[in-house]
Amino acid sequence: MKKNYDVAVFQGDGIGPEIMAPTLEILRQLSRGSPSYELAFTDAPAGAGHYTKTGESFPAGSLETARNADAILLSAMGLPDVRYPDGTEISPQIDLRKKLGLFAGVRPVKVSSGQITPLALPPGKEIDFVLIRESTEGLFFTQGAGEVTEHEARETLLITREVSEKLFRFAFELAKNRKASGRGQGRVTCVDKANVFRAFAFFRSIFDMEAARHPDLKADHAYVDATALWMVQKPWEFDVLVTENMFGDILSDLGAGLMGGLGLAPSADIGLNHAVFQPCHGSAPDIAGQGIANPFAMILSAAMMLEWLGFTHDHPDLSSDGERLREAVEKVTANGQNLTRDLGGTAGTKGAAASVLEAMRA
Repeated sequence: MKKNYDVAVFQGDGIGPEIMAPTLEILRQLSRGSPSYELAFTDAPAGAGHYTKTGESFPAGSLETARNADAILLSAMGLPDVRYPDGTEISPQIDLRKKLGLFAGVRPVKVSSGQITPLALPPGKEIDFVLIRESTEGLFFTQGAGEVTEHEARETLLITREVSEKLFRFAFELAKNRKASGRGQGRVTCVDKANVFRAFAFFRSIFDMEAARHPDLKADHAYVDATALWMVQKPWEFDVLVTENMFGDILSDLGAGLMGGLGLAPSADIGLNHAVFQPCHGSAPDIAGQGIANPFAMILSAAMMLEWLGFTHDHPDLSSDGERLREAVEKVTANGQNLTRDLGGTAGTKGAAASVLEAMRA
């Protein structure tokens, strides 16, 4: 008998629905072909487009749909010209992180031999590390509620022991699992600015306490500016990086650049009971409706969702299909055919997604 999993779907804004549609079709085909699981999808309206129509950016019913789901799949969301009266952007994805306690922002950075990258990788070197960004506090804590006067502006950086402990436990557990699977060296690096800010010295001290509980794993520290340099000079040396919200926001885009752009950058925001999976890129309203948007990051995010569901529910078939889907995207990008314009090709959204399906079947 198949086990059912409910997925809440946020279609997004701009190109969001265009890249979500082929992703859902791939997931439906995997579900239909599986003897052990079935995926059911429920739309959850939210975002800038919904706000312009209804005056509401994140309905309570959509939050409940997300809260009751086994996983949440979210497409690119927000529009630059649609904002709240205070000038801040409409970002239900950030609201989800805070309301569901999604403290671990997981940003994988992977470049296999033959894949597109602006770097000249040394022979035999591949990039395969994970950046974990704390996603609920840090410098994003005030989120539109900072203090602004005529002469100065202030934002609050918040780092708590409760959230940091959960974050570091997650990071070391991930490094342990990567090492066991042969994908990582069992190393966790705390990225901070502890030489300048007391908040980051506090952050580092909590990291060190968790590191002491894992003598079988390596643990070290790096300042954020040095990390940015090393991500360009020697990214193949990293395994698991864990950092504060704003630092993670910046470094994850650098990681996407290593992979060839945001169009290849998936992500997840994971808590103790819930997880959201979404591409790192924006809604690109300038190309919306043209059928040329890159669907790969959305598809890779769906692959992360399957792997997470499989791990969380001890369901190997889900994990296996997630891995197959990820490898199919890697195969398509490595052979250089059926790439979208942002990657130097001429394929449209549907053609690029169809090539992933074909690669997976092969």
